Amino acid sequence: MDNMPTQELEALRFIRYEAQDAIGYITLNRPEKRNALSAEMVSELKLAFDFAEDDEACKVVVLRAEGEAFCAGADLAYIQELQGFGYTDNLADSTHLMQLFHQIYTLKKVVVAQVQGHALAGGCGLATVCDFAFAVPEARFGYTEVKIGFLPSIVSVFLLRKIGEARTKQLLLTGDAVSAAKALELHLINEVVPAETLAAHVHAFARRLCVENSSQSMELTKEMLARIPEMPLEDSLRYAAQMNAEARGTLDCRRGIAAFLAKEKMNWEN
Repeated sequence: MDNMPTQELEALRFIRYEAQDAIGYITLNRPEKRNALSAEMVSELKLAFDFAEDDEACKVVVLRAEGEAFCAGADLAYIQELQGFGYTDNLADSTHLMQLFHQIYTLKKVVVAQVQGHALAGGCGLATVCDFAFAVPEARFGYTEVKIGFLPSIVSVFLLRKIGEARTKQLLLTGDAVSAAKALELHLINEVVPAETLAAHVHAFARRLCVENSSQSMELTKEMLARIPEMPLEDSLRYAAQMNAEARGTLDCRRGIAAFLAKEKMNWEN
């Protein structure tokens, strides 16, 4: 392990964090419960992503899981507990999950989901808000909330941006789970990878981003892609032009252009 986590990270019960080869691995570590989400697990994920964002040993983040399932959604015991909540408590709990999804979506570093098993309901939401997702053929994806009288409300905001209205309606209104192949067809994930090579494939992909791409450029590109969809056309173009002009004055841009003009291959880890 390239860095030593803080005592706070070492005290986590359901999440592991480690950095290797400039990749920060956040691992869902509750396999006996199919990595189901509880309020405590969401809190631990927030802490881990906070740490990864500031960790100098991490350039790209990989979200992965132990066990057969990637994440089965909300914990059953937690769902039972919610039955006694009033509106104020429900709003606080919903905001807690919303903050996690927003944190991942806007994280300064690229986040890659390594989906080795089923991703359902909130678990599917976790994969949705990552920048990239790679899954095994056996994995199934679904937002099953409507089947229990619930709403896939928070993830809908991100899903509409990611795959559009028609595909979002297909997934959210039916509540049907789909295969990894279908998820790829719907642009929900980026690639289907055999289970035996998934970890190596994701590692190689993350390493390529670390070596070939400027961290600063990826951070600013993520920021632009998050902000532009809500802007009117003229405002978005002005914003894009401003970001372009600002980027030209950065050290990364000067280094990258110098290497390009010298016909040298840039290694962004140096």
